[in-house]
Amino acid sequence: MSKMTKKRIGVHVGTAGGSWTAVERAVAAGANTFQIFTASPRMWKAAPVKAEDAAKMCELRAKHDVGPVAVHASYLINLCSQTETVRENSVGAFRGEVERAMALGAEYLVLHPGSWKGLTREQGLGLAAESIAKAVEGIDFAGKDFRILIENTAGAEFSLGGKLEQVAELVETLKPVAPVGVCLDTCHIHVAGYDIVSEDGYTETMLLVRDTVGFEAVKVWHCNDAKAAMGSKLDRHEHIGEGTIGAEAFRRLLHDSRFGHAVFIAETPVDAPGDEARNVGVLRTLAAG
Repeated sequence: MSKMTKKRIGVHVGTAGGSWTAVERAVAAGANTFQIFTASPRMWKAAPVKAEDAAKMCELRAKHDVGPVAVHASYLINLCSQTETVRENSVGAFRGEVERAMALGAEYLVLHPGSWKGLTREQGLGLAAESIAKAVEGIDFAGKDFRILIENTAGAEFSLGGKLEQVAELVETLKPVAPVGVCLDTCHIHVAGYDIVSEDGYTETMLLVRDTVGFEAVKVWHCNDAKAAMGSKLDRHEHIGEGTIGAEAFRRLLHDSRFGHAVFIAETPVDAPGDEARNVGVLRTLAAG
């Protein structure tokens, strides 16, 4: 198998009809990796994973050589909220996310660190680390191919993780309590003010990635073009090559050997049927040439 066909390129897909159906949706879109929600991203409560669903997903993944699988945690979770009830709900919900992701055999669980509004950034960072530690207490990660990935954010005023240094700090703090890594989002990086569009800017930004989180820690790249301008802090995803980032930056990223171990997953808009396949196709084309 050539290196290029091994490159893992995928897309966020739905799970209507059972979580295992995501494998079929990914394959239909031309993907060999994917991301899902294991429950509604806008509800606190979720049902546990059915053993037969997990078995079927495992079987289909093996059949089609699809993986690794990423699960995205609920948008409601705010592990550094100053409001105790929100934080408590978030701890419980995040524990559920970890349990469901592991039950499905997913390799990664992607988490937005949260918003520290009403606190200092340092307090927010401390609370996020403390809440994650509390959520995973007693879970046995030994021998499991599983990591919690901290995702960089678009840099909105009180969001934790808009700066690469913050992501690195949180990952470092969490290492003693859980297996952790990093998910970087191209749209978030761009609108947070990091240049990945110009060649010099890309070089400089990647040196920052090296000096903060480190290349090896980056397990997933969310590949999203951006509707908004660089530095705007507006998190609006666009189809690959159709936004303010442009196709060339994605080509550069897909050919960057320092991320040869990483997977590339689009979270692009679905404006029309076939959009998942279209964006996966564009990424595949850029990776091939």
